[in-house]
Amino acid sequence: MSTPAETNALVQVRDLKVHFPIRKGLLRRQVGAVRAVDGVSFDIFKGETLGLVGESGCGKSTTGLAILRLLNMTSGQVTFDGQDISAFPESRMRAMRRHMMMIFQDPYSSLNPRMTVNSIIVEPLNVFQIGTPAERAERVRELMELVGLNPAFVNRYPHEFSGGQRQRIGIARALATNPSFIVGDEPISALDVSIQAQVVNLLSDLKRKLGLTYLFIAHDLSMVRYISDRVAVMYLGRVVELSNRNTVFDHPAHPYTRALLSAVPIANPKRERVRQRIILEGDVPSPANPPSGCRFHPRCAFATAECSTVDPPLRNLATSGAESHWVACHYAERFIQEEVSAPDTIA
Repeated sequence: MSTPAETNALVQVRDLKVHFPIRKGLLRRQVGAVRAVDGVSFDIFKGETLGLVGESGCGKSTTGLAILRLLNMTSGQVTFDGQDISAFPESRMRAMRRHMMMIFQDPYSSLNPRMTVNSIIVEPLNVFQIGTPAERAERVRELMELVGLNPAFVNRYPHEFSGGQRQRIGIARALATNPSFIVGDEPISALDVSIQAQVVNLLSDLKRKLGLTYLFIAHDLSMVRYISDRVAVMYLGRVVELSNRNTVFDHPAHPYTRALLSAVPIANPKRERVRQRIILEGDVPSPANPPSGCRFHPRCAFATAECSTVDPPLRNLATSGAESHWVACHYAERFIQEEVSAPDTIA
């Protein structure tokens, strides 16, 4: 598999694999493995947001957890700020996590209901022994103001807040130690639509103010286009397309990316009536027994005999001097110039 070779990357992921063993019998012998992530490579540059999209079960969240070493990698390499953290012992990785934080998907289950907001936000400061008690208390108030919450509510419990406010508490907790890299694991999917734009705007403002770098995992493509600088598309544990957001949305070069974009509703009735819908046949194959060759070929209308036998490498279609456009498809060139109806961005 070809590797996107870039410079000035805060995070570099190379051939990352996360396999979960399948065990059967009284002796619990391994008879197979679920290949949740199976050879993922990409870079995340300092100060940028990389959007990671794909349908449920494609390995997005597992990739995010593995990058932070919250899940053990089967193989591969993750480099953070020039340091290869793949083989760090837990004691060394614990100190590194001060600079790498996560915003979880569900603000209802990711906050301890028995802890006050103050206890939740101050916990990372206590773990890493940052500041004096007075400085920690001041830091909590500062963080609450930063995410748009009233510091007077510092002694309230999570059940006294709405879903959007709880997610702001989770964001404040993630920011407590001044991290440089944050993984957002579908941070808006559990929120009301009316609140999603507010949280996305908050994340964008924080990125600008604090110089943050994000891996933004989501399935809402319009939100991904709004917040991301570049977009990576995953299918069955692999990255199938990676480029800047406008290239991915306006000139997708992989049939799966085109199918994803065609499924997103468009607010403009005229565009909705004339656009081409791409209906994928069949179900997503099992990650425990992925197809040979291109993993998308059983559902691809353009698949040939080559697709069923030869695994396409992730290759750069961009010409010399142009921004990179990585695609894992034997026939990507036939799609790259075709226009598609991309979803409207939010205001």
